Amino acid sequence: MENHEHEPHENHITSYTTLAKVLIGLLFLTFITVAVTGIHLGPLTVAVALIIACVKGGIVLTWFMHLKFELPVFRYMVLGVFLLFALIIIVTFFDYAFR
Repeated sequence: MENHEHEPHENHITSYTTLAKVLIGLLFLTFITVAVTGIHLGPLTVAVALIIACVKGGIVLTWFMHLKFELPVFRYMVLGVFLLFALIIIVTFFDYAFR
């Protein structure tokens, strides 16, 4: 019997249709980011823009860098980096708010 488990060096081909949908989603999120910066939300403007940027970064990692098809250990490492980034941003906002 053959073992059909996930191999780390397996090629993954994503269709052009899927990539086009991802591109449209990224362009839509870019439009939302630009629109949010035009609305006066006070200090939340930067926070909303950063949240949208994180979502866009996650989409790029998932589809264009093929993280979706990698081993779970790589996904956990990327998740750790995002959590560290979020922690640094939160600490920065607290520092700014309580000066």
